[in-house]
Amino acid sequence: MMIELTKEEDELCTLLDECTKHIKETEGLEVECRIAGGWVRDKILRISSHDIDVALSNMMGVTFATFFVDYCTNVKGLEVGRVARIESNPEQSKHLETARTTVLGRELDFVNLRSEEYAQNSRIPTRITFGTPLQDAMRRDITINALFYNVHTRAIEDHTGMGLDDMKNRIIRTPLSPMETFTDDPLRVLRAIRFASRYGFELSPPVRNAARNRDIQKALATKVSKERIGVEVEKMMQACDPLRAVTRIQELQLYSTVFQVSEQVAKTLSGPPAPSWRACGTAAILYTLCRHDPPPNLPRLHPALASFDKERRAALARLYLACALTPYQGITCKDVKKKKIHPASEMVLREGLKLGVQNHYLDGIPALFDACGFVSPRVTELAQGESPGDRREIGLFLHNPIVHKPPVITWELSLLFSLVQDLLADWSPETDVLDDIKASERIAQYNRLVTKIEELGLAALLDGKPLLDGNDLTGALAAKPGPWVRIAMNRVLEWRLSHPEGTKEECLEWVKGEHAAGNIVINAPGKRAQDQDTEQTEAAKKTKR
Repeated sequence: MMIELTKEEDELCTLLDECTKHIKETEGLEVECRIAGGWVRDKILRISSHDIDVALSNMMGVTFATFFVDYCTNVKGLEVGRVARIESNPEQSKHLETARTTVLGRELDFVNLRSEEYAQNSRIPTRITFGTPLQDAMRRDITINALFYNVHTRAIEDHTGMGLDDMKNRIIRTPLSPMETFTDDPLRVLRAIRFASRYGFELSPPVRNAARNRDIQKALATKVSKERIGVEVEKMMQACDPLRAVTRIQELQLYSTVFQVSEQVAKTLSGPPAPSWRACGTAAILYTLCRHDPPPNLPRLHPALASFDKERRAALARLYLACALTPYQGITCKDVKKKKIHPASEMVLREGLKLGVQNHYLDGIPALFDACGFVSPRVTELAQGESPGDRREIGLFLHNPIVHKPPVITWELSLLFSLVQDLLADWSPETDVLDDIKASERIAQYNRLVTKIEELGLAALLDGKPLLDGNDLTGALAAKPGPWVRIAMNRVLEWRLSHPEGTKEECLEWVKGEHAAGNIVINAPGKRAQDQDTEQTEAAKKTKR
């Protein structure tokens, strides 16, 4: 099989080929270069790929990279990057030293072909030697990742004899028996699921059976670092079909292995996690709501909630991971070290997946669950009918940090995730189908609320500049800053929501009047801000009455 190269890729292959000839002429050393793995797979699938891994025969990566940079610079007159040495790191599955450089604007990694031997109770190789292309291919995770592109012959090499057929038949299979491949490195179970969901391939029956094996699952839970598991899960959520990944994890009985807390923390859980099918259910509902072609039996979700452009793709990954953690919703646990109570979902992220605040997983996902409890009970009331107080009530609802506190959480994400959780009650795990009538009614309520938000201009108000700031308040009332400012700012927000055409000057006059009437009180000595807040709220209510 031939593949079509870009101009830069063709030039790069020519450089690699010419460099090996130059090394033979000047050093008397023979070496072959093959581009390995993902780049070959993606070229066959006609997917753009920027990661180029060059596998070398009979030479270490750093040695060849040094020759290559010297050849490109001094013989070809090209600008190339310096050689970076990446040390081996068995805990992160980097068993060989790698060299990296940049040529023709492309980043290249160089590593030698390898043959590995493993101890029975470890996934770290006990012996790594130079290997043949066949030996190297057979030690890779799946057949579609074991293909090579020979830069000298310009041909694809399928040393397992299965990779090209599996590409054609859209099958995920291992070069060796799945039990042997997964025993060598149990993380390969998750990699198989990730690539199956990424490309829409099916796992072969032997792969499925091995993934369900208790010994393999135990090895995945105990021998693989949580960081590596977290990396795979994050890549699943960021791929084009996270639903398929979550579904496969549940089908293969891997849920408690992947989404887990330590035994010590598990003893402090306030209750048992809900069945894992709830993770699949919420992910399926999210997928249905955000489809470009929603089912004809359901109303189309408002674009403000359903549309995810490139800038919001990270938020969609966060939503899918939150769906995956739905069985932990409402459950708390105790941080044994700090003696604090945390949402169980937070501890799964922190301990089980080692995912921090990047992409706002650690802070954003617990916030989504908090938002559900606040949003869901109020949607019906806020969405129905029209009244003069809608602008104020909906505006205050949106300004609540439980609903909208970017970049951790936005009102669109809060409403969407709340709707997903609401619809879970109308979803059947047996048929994977929503109750059309009930689901349509609930979707329509959320749509009406979003339409109201837009018609009242509240979305723009959320992220706009406040009408007054703290300096304006302290200046108008000739007072020092203090807890009273936050309370007064909330009152200013209420005024602005009730007076959409009001000016800054009018608002300042209103503030002075409220202060004179005793409804805005400067810090009272000896009183807590919370007590003062309560008093001012009650005073404001009396004034309105």
